[in-house]
Amino acid sequence: MRQRMLKAQLDLSVPCPHTQDFEPCMGPGCLDDDTATCMMSEWISWSPCSKSCGMGMRSRERYIQKYPEDGSVCTLPTQGSEKCVVNDECSSNTCFVTEWGEWGECSASCGLGTKSRHRVVKMHPSDGSMCKVDTIQLEECGMPDCQTIPCMLTLWSDWSDCSVTCGIGMRARRRMLKTPAEVGACNEELEQVEKCMLPECPTDCMVSEWSEWSECNKSCGRGHMIRTRMVKLEPQFGGASCPETIQRKKCKVRKCSRRQGDEKRRRKEAPERQRIKEMRGEPRIPEHTGIQVPEEASWS
Repeated sequence: MRQRMLKAQLDLSVPCPHTQDFEPCMGPGCLDDDTATCMMSEWISWSPCSKSCGMGMRSRERYIQKYPEDGSVCTLPTQGSEKCVVNDECSSNTCFVTEWGEWGECSASCGLGTKSRHRVVKMHPSDGSMCKVDTIQLEECGMPDCQTIPCMLTLWSDWSDCSVTCGIGMRARRRMLKTPAEVGACNEELEQVEKCMLPECPTDCMVSEWSEWSECNKSCGRGHMIRTRMVKLEPQFGGASCPETIQRKKCKVRKCSRRQGDEKRRRKEAPERQRIKEMRGEPRIPEHTGIQVPEEASWS
């Protein structure tokens, strides 16, 4: 709604135009149809700026508290991002500071009070000079008149520790009634819960089970056989590294005969003998394959 004031009416026979104008509006998370309403939580606090000096980006999240009753899909965004500037300029006398934190609660539960926000010096100037930046900001805040509040509440407590030591968890804060209120007279929430994000949890390397041992690589004498396993998941965020993925062990099938040993040695030396013959210009003669031809039978 908007209004305007009547300054003067020169001609009483002519009616004045309307002095009030109304326009429909919807709060966040609401749609025209009640059955299609998608209820969203409050935004979680902004993440730290991606840059420690100059312009970067920061993000925040919220989640769906209630899906539409008509089964339609929630189209409201659950993530938001914006630009952020931590230090306007980066030089040897630049004082590196964090981004401003969220505004604290108003110091007064009703009437006029103050609220503050803080930031921390991350690194002093490299030239040894002192930081000349403010690390605290104050701002006046106005709460409803004390006479109109049906119940008096304390300030919100500090946020509790995150419910997890890494990854995404939950944290809560509470406040209490200062004075007893009549039943149903105080509808203010006394507890708030929100998500909290800590560094990602370390993920160790995961490998499959060992395969069966392979056949021995020798048909006689001493050899070796192997078995392997596969890497199913590489380590992440400082997790334990992968163990060995291949193992070998000795194997001995049977003792090789002398003839087999001589045959192996002859085959191993055959390429060198052939190379020497070619250098001498002798014709290439196929190596003996080791096939025995039976002797001719005697005449009958």
